[in-house]
Amino acid sequence: MPAQNPTGFSISEFKAAASPRSAYAKRDPWARYEAWRYTGPFSRLQRFKCIFPGFGIASVAFAGYCAYEHFFLKDDHHHGDSHH
Repeated sequence: MPAQNPTGFSISEFKAAASPRSAYAKRDPWARYEAWRYTGPFSRLQRFKCIFPGFGIASVAFAGYCAYEHFFLKDDHHHGDSHH
């Protein structure tokens, strides 16, 4: 019969708990506290959507200005024509 460990520490249980594939890692008590980092507004899709805030509005405004300039603002100077 092996001698009893007075501290109750078992190196084999420690190695099993430290393994990333262990049952203990799957029952991580801190997992629920870390879960908020990957849900809701912090999910990967939401972070990607918000990488350039205002880019969509700026693109539409720029396209609108380009259309306005093309159709309503005429250049009366005729640059490049020879002056007789």
